[in-house]
Amino acid sequence: MRTNGRMATAAIGAALLIGCVSGPAVSDEAADAGTAHGSAPARVLVFSKTAGFRHDSIAEGITAVRELGAAHGFRVDATEDAGAFTTRNLGRYAAVVFLSTTGDVLNPAQQTAFERYIGRGGAYVGIHAAADTEYDWAFYGGLAGAYFQSHPAIQPATVDVEDHAHPATAALGATWNRTDEWYNYRSNPRERAHVLASLDESSYSGGTMNGDHPIAWCQNYQGGRAFYTGGGHTKESYAEPAFRQHLLGGIRWAIGEVQADCRPENGYRPLFDGTSLDGWRQAGPGSFERGPDGTLTSSGGMGMLWYADRGFGSYSLKLDWRTDSASGDDNSGVFVGFPPSDDPWSAVNNGYEIQIDATDVPERTTGSVYGFRSADLRKRDRALNPPGEWNTYEIRVEGERLRVWLNGVRINDFTNTDPARSLRDGHLGIQNHGAGDRVSFRDVRIKELPARTAGTAAPPTGD
Repeated sequence: MRTNGRMATAAIGAALLIGCVSGPAVSDEAADAGTAHGSAPARVLVFSKTAGFRHDSIAEGITAVRELGAAHGFRVDATEDAGAFTTRNLGRYAAVVFLSTTGDVLNPAQQTAFERYIGRGGAYVGIHAAADTEYDWAFYGGLAGAYFQSHPAIQPATVDVEDHAHPATAALGATWNRTDEWYNYRSNPRERAHVLASLDESSYSGGTMNGDHPIAWCQNYQGGRAFYTGGGHTKESYAEPAFRQHLLGGIRWAIGEVQADCRPENGYRPLFDGTSLDGWRQAGPGSFERGPDGTLTSSGGMGMLWYADRGFGSYSLKLDWRTDSASGDDNSGVFVGFPPSDDPWSAVNNGYEIQIDATDVPERTTGSVYGFRSADLRKRDRALNPPGEWNTYEIRVEGERLRVWLNGVRINDFTNTDPARSLRDGHLGIQNHGAGDRVSFRDVRIKELPARTAGTAAPPTGD
């Protein structure tokens, strides 16, 4: 809800440049003057040295990354010379892409330089055989997420898309059918990394991971970012539009162009997975339109779609959302902690709204507990994706404490003191604010948490 608003617009421009080297990746003085966080376009280094099996698709992979860079505003250098791994040289890159590297490709000094690069906020993108690399370097194994174990013959398979907000998978449907060489891994990265997509082992032969087979994931790792995809064995992969979009999304996230929640996510159950609104009810005017891509888009208002099946008292609620107007002036919010009612104003008066619209005053803008507490605007601004991109909220309620994460960054911490608005038992809802507001939601999921009594300390969260 809001009573007034400010319009905000932004214009973004970037030069389209492309670079290539055959020796150590070194750029000219003008390019050195900029960084991924400055005025110059971000630079990406593609590293494809092999000390074991060599994929004949490497050349196509380099070409694909170059073309993506030229089309989307980041510069690309390519090398197979490990001498590029110095502290000074790596510092000029927003991300390093390990493109089907194999075996031991870096010496101890180069490994140290790369560890320092990641620790200072650098990023790693691993493609396919990047998981078949540096088995004796524990840091690399953690960064990649899992090591290669084996693979069956190249064949079609069904990929189950688990995350629809991350740019690497946001454009995909619930399933993705494609042909590749499907790796089995020595361990399952799910407990350490955020799984974006997994293989349906019943859709092909040769899977050995007991039905839980991640194939693409992301994580924040020791100060940096890491994205890995198991696809990319075949030459044809790099001409496949969906795979190129998948790869582009991973690179965009790695270089910080777009944000996403890459914390491990386990133990959630769906309240809305795109297929059914069982348990939900519309309160007040307007509605939500359900799209074929599993989204709910607000229409008219001012009303609310609420989960009437039951209330919750201690939980982590996650959901993905997107605004559609170029200005970001699309009003909506997520309501928590209100009693059951088909009057949407009951939620306003007896619960709390986590705002979505980014154009209002601080206590009524994205991430605020509407009318009560502003988000940390500095953190919020860094974490917020622009209109047209998906964002992820985690709203965590424990006792009377309400915390908000935006794309994995904690931006609000509020404690209720009003008995009429107690958070210890209440319902959840999403708002359709008015005819001019178009906000989409998808993948509403919840994990119930152990109830805490007053005075009980919350467990460490790692954030």
